[in-house]
Amino acid sequence: MNFITKAPVMLRGGDYNPDQWLDRPDILEADIRMMKKAGMNSVTLGVFAWAAYEPREGEYNFTWLREIMDRLYDQGIYTELATPTGAKPNWLARKYPEVLRVQSNGVRDHQGMRHNHCLTSPIYRQKVEELLNHLIDAVGDHPGLILWHISNELGGECYCPLCQERFRSWLKEKYHTIDALNHAWWTSFWSHHYDSFDEVEPPFDNGEQSLNGLKLDWRRFTTWNMMDYVHSETAILRKRTPNVPITTNLMEYFPGLDYHKLQRELDFVCWDSYPHWGRPDRSTTVTAGMTAFDHALIRGCKPDKPFLLMESTPSLVNWHEYNKLKRPGVNRMSAIQTVACGADGVQYFQWRKGRGGSEQFHGAVVDHDGRDDTRVFNEVTATNEALAALTPVCGSLPKADAAMIFDWDNRWALDDAWGMQIKQKNLRETCCQLYAQLNHCGVETDVVGVDADLNRYKLVVLPMLFMTKPGFAQKIREYVENGGIVVATYLLGYVDESTLCWLGGFPGDGLREVFGVTASELDTLYPGEGNRAIWVKSSQQSSIKDYCELLQPAEGTEVVAVYGQDFYSGHAAVTHHVFGKGHAYYIGARLDDAGNAAVLRAALADAKVHLRDLPQGVEYHCRESENARYHFYINTTQSAVKVQVESGADLLSGKNVLGSMELKPYDACAIEEKVK
Repeated sequence: MNFITKAPVMLRGGDYNPDQWLDRPDILEADIRMMKKAGMNSVTLGVFAWAAYEPREGEYNFTWLREIMDRLYDQGIYTELATPTGAKPNWLARKYPEVLRVQSNGVRDHQGMRHNHCLTSPIYRQKVEELLNHLIDAVGDHPGLILWHISNELGGECYCPLCQERFRSWLKEKYHTIDALNHAWWTSFWSHHYDSFDEVEPPFDNGEQSLNGLKLDWRRFTTWNMMDYVHSETAILRKRTPNVPITTNLMEYFPGLDYHKLQRELDFVCWDSYPHWGRPDRSTTVTAGMTAFDHALIRGCKPDKPFLLMESTPSLVNWHEYNKLKRPGVNRMSAIQTVACGADGVQYFQWRKGRGGSEQFHGAVVDHDGRDDTRVFNEVTATNEALAALTPVCGSLPKADAAMIFDWDNRWALDDAWGMQIKQKNLRETCCQLYAQLNHCGVETDVVGVDADLNRYKLVVLPMLFMTKPGFAQKIREYVENGGIVVATYLLGYVDESTLCWLGGFPGDGLREVFGVTASELDTLYPGEGNRAIWVKSSQQSSIKDYCELLQPAEGTEVVAVYGQDFYSGHAAVTHHVFGKGHAYYIGARLDDAGNAAVLRAALADAKVHLRDLPQGVEYHCRESENARYHFYINTTQSAVKVQVESGADLLSGKNVLGSMELKPYDACAIEEKVK
């Protein structure tokens, strides 16, 4: 089994900050009593406790930490111990100002906030090394320690002289010659040719913003530099506590780092999920679908291990523009969905609300009143009961028939492209819409990078894959030639890994031959404008917004749907091409849900993937182990629904189910099917 820690349990806990309450032993005692009542079995400690550990340089105090960990362990509560490097103490910034970051405007930060240290600074790394070694000396051997949690929500860039010089060294290692860099960045544009690497600067706000290759390489370097910093922590932990796994909390659709690369420093991945539950312009079903995509995106960084939800809120956050409460039942429903999508634990930020600071009004299990009989506390307790019932699922993995390709370099290249919609390309919207339609068919979908093995999947989806990297187009070609089914959307294969346009027509790099189509022009629609797609073999019509590519099908390519309006009315909008033993579908416009569903269902039929007839608003997910399959059906609506399910034991209700059951609003079932 693929257990993520030495504790083979469904982790149920949250961020716990006893360092804020060391003057209140009565509260610390009550905390552990209430944790037991709520069904907690884990806590994350020390996330921002550097000043409590080292109040002055070289003066350490871990006595309180050891005592807290002892008390927790005595009550069956494990510790996930953070390295407290996400927020540095004041004394460090005052004595060593070089550790302060320089922002993209060239101005060095004042001390304050968090995630504000220079990643390159030798002094910062030295002070971190000293702190971690003392921390390990104090509690590294504690029997309750099951996990190291590196820093917190890593992110940000530093433009200081140290990082600039490191960037130039990274470029030299990558390009070897300045001529190679000039070609890759197309610096002849606006006469921005470099004569040496020493001339290169990061893309300052008031500096070079016209070279997309520079901006992309700066983001790649930032990921590399962050990985190198993280390695400076993990190397110490692995050497001194080799049996304690290491992770860090990622952040859903985060733009700042390439998580496919960052995960290499981790034993498994975890993330922090804070959806906008209750938005009046978005149904709970849509929000749940977006969250399921986010789960798949993060788990796809390490698809052969379960993941962990490190943070969520039991009630509300304090940093959305409008901070709305979760409605009754949504917390339990979303926790079950998390497990269904591959998690072996659901945790909260935070256990107890602090009295001050910017997060004093962020939701918590225990409010400022300190009570254990509130609505939120009771909902958390009920959620933990459901999670405990799902313990048999631990170590199993999602079973996916389909894969969706997501690549951070592609995202960055799209974001920086001067064209289409300048401010918002809507890549995530496209991904979530396609993912939701696959899920509505009952098809589990992995979200993976371009390096993934595609042969394990019956269907591969390429949403807005603007950039094709070396070898990927050939991988798609071989996949389809050998019988695979692929669905691609508009903006496929416009640029190479340096953001230089492919010559000879789009999609480039040989993909026109696979899909049997050329995208000759792109029409970007204004908000409120639209078009429609008309299916050739049926009366179906689908609305279109945002993008319309003008497609030129090759001989032998089937036109599935045509445009219904504008000067390109009657021209191809959706095509289908048989290539080798497989099939390649191309969607040239941003279709509505019904249009996407029609294309995906045709592709799934070609792939011979089993489809489920799910009621509207019901999600299906499946996890497998050597001995069982776990079928999850989740009602994301406010109405009761009847659903056809596999026969077996429902882990959540404890009852045997024979073929169908009714799910109450925001309810779920988890059917265990034994595998012989």
